Amino acid sequence: MYTFLTVLIIVICILLILIVLVQNSKGGGLASNFGQGNQIMGVKKTADFLEKATWVLASSLLVICLIASMTVPRKQKAAEEKKQAATELPASKEKQK
Repeated sequence: MYTFLTVLIIVICILLILIVLVQNSKGGGLASNFGQGNQIMGVKKTADFLEKATWVLASSLLVICLIASMTVPRKQKAAEEKKQAATELPASKEKQK
């Protein structure tokens, strides 16, 4: 579950980066290239869609990060693994002698 959420977070981050880069900035971003006359959606509608997509991706990233933090493997498992490794280590040293 944690691995799935981590991959999902990475995908959302990449999509968020792309959406932000496409948005029209004060200096004219990539969205200005799509503002030609024969476009189905106007520039205003494109800007609205990009803004809504940014908010949706950002809020979903926040929620998924919170869920992922609840599914992180706990320290108890790590402590058990250390104990198991510590018990196996002396046994493997004895075999080497």
